[in-house]
Amino acid sequence: MPSPSRTQRFAVVLSIELWERFGFYGMQALMLLFMVQRLGMADSQADLLWGGFTAMLYCAPVVGGWLGDRVLGSRRCLALGAAVLAIGYLLLALPTQGTTLIYVAMGAIVAGTGLFKPNAANVVRAIYAGDDSLIDAAFTIYYMSVNVGSTVSILLTPWLRDHFGWHVAFAVCCAGLVAALVSYALLQRRLDGIGSAPDLVPLRQVHGVAVLVGIPVVVVLMMAVLQHPAVARACVWLAGIGVLLLWLGLLVRARPAERPGMLAMYILTLQVMMFFIFYQQQATSLTLFALRNVDLRLRIGDTTLARFSAGQVQALNPLWIMLLSPLLAWGYGRLGRGGRDVSVAVKFLIGYASIAASCLVWFLAARDPAHPIVPFWVMIVGYGLVSVGELLTNGLAFAVVARYVPRRMSALMMGTYLVAAGVAFYLGSLVASWAAIPKGLEGLDPAVSLRIYDGLFLRLLMLALVVVGVCAALLPLLRRLDRAHHAAIGLAPVAGG
Repeated sequence: MPSPSRTQRFAVVLSIELWERFGFYGMQALMLLFMVQRLGMADSQADLLWGGFTAMLYCAPVVGGWLGDRVLGSRRCLALGAAVLAIGYLLLALPTQGTTLIYVAMGAIVAGTGLFKPNAANVVRAIYAGDDSLIDAAFTIYYMSVNVGSTVSILLTPWLRDHFGWHVAFAVCCAGLVAALVSYALLQRRLDGIGSAPDLVPLRQVHGVAVLVGIPVVVVLMMAVLQHPAVARACVWLAGIGVLLLWLGLLVRARPAERPGMLAMYILTLQVMMFFIFYQQQATSLTLFALRNVDLRLRIGDTTLARFSAGQVQALNPLWIMLLSPLLAWGYGRLGRGGRDVSVAVKFLIGYASIAASCLVWFLAARDPAHPIVPFWVMIVGYGLVSVGELLTNGLAFAVVARYVPRRMSALMMGTYLVAAGVAFYLGSLVASWAAIPKGLEGLDPAVSLRIYDGLFLRLLMLALVVVGVCAALLPLLRRLDRAHHAAIGLAPVAGG
């Protein structure tokens, strides 16, 4: 029997990743509305719970990546993570009026994501090891699969909620992970010989037992953290302080020639963190704004082209990403061929200018109390501008690590980036809580809620303009660091940087 090709092996990981993203984004489209509308949580409570949850989601892969590299193996962690995620979504699908089950489910989803996310990417790297040109193409397709899975689920699960209830919609998220596991079970032979070092030897019994015991412990720990906002907040701040101290220690111990690149990476990573504050609004304040102050009919004149629910509005982001990604890739290629490519720092500056424009669109739309229900086109334009900003900032984050960090510490820096992103997500939820509607007043007049969101959008606009100003002020420093880094490694700096 011939050995499977790289494409066949990649297809195995791609299929399980697509279904995993289907489950996660379907859950995300529902969760905040579920907490507010079904469980009766106040906006601020739901915002901060979601913020703590997403922060933990981004911190957990640091441990999961270590388990994949050193203990279980990437392929075993990938399959185990999908199974734990399926259990988490199944718990959400169980009918209940209490909040205990949601905390258990969130704990399971954190544990499952920590096992799955870093190790799926590690398997892709192992498949294309030694061929940089193919791995760039593979990760482009990989990123597109994320957006295909998320778009379908964000459109589907709110529709299922409207027609069949919350728990049927969550059950479909679970079904997505079951489909991923079935696909993996049928095709896993194609991955024989692929993975991290522990994948290539029999699993040590003590390691298997330790992980199976450790998963429920992690779930209980996450429950305790998420149920107590003060504890969650303390964990997030400690994680942020830990990243800064680790960065300082690595910088002090680095070789002098490595320090300019590391400083550039630190500055740019802090800039990327700001993006997640704005991105977090999609699952929090913008979803509730769509629920209370947006005409969810897509109309041209008097003709209604489509109707959406508040949860489905989040699908605008992956739709714009899929539309804009090829255009930006073409633009990068054209600039590069003409010797006019620009540095990552300049792209970040343009990205945040686009995010500022999106905040301006929403702020202007929320300024007229005589028209408290804004047209759906406002969301389309606003999400489009945010998506441009995403591609020019977060879309280049891993490239920043790969470009400036020494190879020997690349994996560690990827982990610290994820933790930093988790901290930023929590900050985004704190920002979203500025527009929290007081409990018991969720059904207030749209003109009143519009004033609350108007204040939020103004603050976001001001924050975005500050970020643009800081990015512009840091350009000369980043140019010097970039030149010093490229001089140290013997390459020419990027033109236009």
